[in-house]
Amino acid sequence: MKANNKTEKFTEDQLENAIIELFQKEGYAPVNGESLHRRLDEVLLEDDLKNYLRLKYNDENLTENEITNIINNIKLISPHPLYEGNRETFFMVNEGFDIARDDLAKQHIHVNLIDFDNPENNTFKVINQFSIEDRHTRRPDVLLFVNGIPVVICEFKTAIEEDKTIYDAWKQIHNRYNRDIPKLMKYCFLSVVSDGANSKMGTIFTPYEYYYSWRKENYGEPSSDGIGSLYTLIKGALRPVRLLAILRDFLVYHDTGGKERADACRYPQYFAALMMLQNITAPK
Repeated sequence: MKANNKTEKFTEDQLENAIIELFQKEGYAPVNGESLHRRLDEVLLEDDLKNYLRLKYNDENLTENEITNIINNIKLISPHPLYEGNRETFFMVNEGFDIARDDLAKQHIHVNLIDFDNPENNTFKVINQFSIEDRHTRRPDVLLFVNGIPVVICEFKTAIEEDKTIYDAWKQIHNRYNRDIPKLMKYCFLSVVSDGANSKMGTIFTPYEYYYSWRKENYGEPSSDGIGSLYTLIKGALRPVRLLAILRDFLVYHDTGGKERADACRYPQYFAALMMLQNITAPK
């Protein structure tokens, strides 16, 4: 991951490609969105989700109609208002849901769209050039998909242009994307902004001042700043095992008197919670 020797800083394309390469090293399959055969108003990678469901519930012999009904449970959630749609989608992905069988003699089954207990059973993809047609057509820099669901959105700004900062990346997500492509944003539970030297994470409802750098990959290691914090963010928070752990246990949606608030944990909270759990569950 090297910057241009002349500028010693990244262009946005360089940064995007370098970050995709880092995700690839962590187990994500890289895909150029322009190579996908899809309508621009289609957000889910339905083939990925169908393949996951067939394998996960192979013993249940799901019918194609049942698989379609399962996908429609999240696909048809309204993104208006966005906060309600995003929260409802999150809880369905996080907790699963029951579906009725086509054969009424069979019992309902509980379906999970992500296998949190067995990360290897899921499909992880990092995709760029993925245009979305909604109120307007927009193209986020990078999306992370789990089983065809775009759960993380990433936006980058070059450090070469001194008038551009990660605050501009934050505005791109929170102002433009939330407004123009809610069809995508209802699935995006985590949000990442970076210029290579500064990298922070929150949710699509997190105020800019509460976005936070993930400066450690593991507890007890020294904190990283600058470009090192990009590595620790990807390895410490977004590699597949960690991403699933954060989605399952470290995201909170609040009922705060009409305020739209969703919080992602910070790395000290993550490690402190794990240590507390270990102390509680350790043999006495």
